[in-house]
Amino acid sequence: MRTIGKRALGLAWVVPALVLVGVFVYFPLAENLGFSTLKWDIYSGSQEYVGLANYTKLVEDPVFWRSLGNNVLYAVVSIVFQVFGALVLAALIEGVRGERWQRVLRAIYFIPSAISLTVAGLLFYFIYEPDLGLLNHLLQAVGLGGLSHSWLGEESTAMSAIIAMSQWQGFGYSTLLFAVAIQRIPREIYQAAALDGTGPVRRFFHVTVPLVREMTGVMSMVTISGAFQVFNEVMVMTSGGPDNSTQVLGTWLYRSGFVRNDFGYAAAIATVIFVITLGIAVAQLWVARRRRVEW
Repeated sequence: MRTIGKRALGLAWVVPALVLVGVFVYFPLAENLGFSTLKWDIYSGSQEYVGLANYTKLVEDPVFWRSLGNNVLYAVVSIVFQVFGALVLAALIEGVRGERWQRVLRAIYFIPSAISLTVAGLLFYFIYEPDLGLLNHLLQAVGLGGLSHSWLGEESTAMSAIIAMSQWQGFGYSTLLFAVAIQRIPREIYQAAALDGTGPVRRFFHVTVPLVREMTGVMSMVTISGAFQVFNEVMVMTSGGPDNSTQVLGTWLYRSGFVRNDFGYAAAIATVIFVITLGIAVAQLWVARRRRVEW
């Protein structure tokens, strides 16, 4: 009886949380799936059931595929810089002698992450400005004026410029998390490796990388999922232009729903984003569980 009572008490604490999650997470997801089967004019309120027509329209929409490609590019670059690059930088910082210098370096690299994406987007919008922007002036000052561009006004450079800004903004946060993971590694392991004559590079690949793989998995999952939910920086800097060259799934969803007044199609895009991020999360959790580090 006492065991049953404990279980009932545990359920009493869990049920309210489950209800809240169901109401504010799973019910909206199910409702959005229903909306994706409609042709819906939100302003007039007219609705027409169209089945899978919105998903067929997705397959035939070149802007959707371009948006998806931009998200994939965003994810690949983010993995390179915010996971592998941040891990290398964290290892270098933790290898600096003197805890004071380590704290200073962590703070320096973390400062950009304290700036909101909207503010960072506006800041880089002015840096990229073709006539008065800092970047073109610096290129001209060092004799590389031929490399000057209208960075956000040309299809060939606009998406790269946005991605560069986002890496600058998020790099320090990833570095700090990896630094914490490295600090958890027992110092005795590094000392033993040094006594065996292992150099810094080999210690990094044979000690640090294997022992922070759990954090690497988590950061990979968060980074890739975040790359498919990009919105603020693109909206602030280009609004998807020029000529839809910087559209991502989030901005194309917004434009389809609130500008083109096609909320059924926007709901279909939202469903695709959910399926992609859910698949990535499940895969990463499976990999992380199999490669969990036991101390």
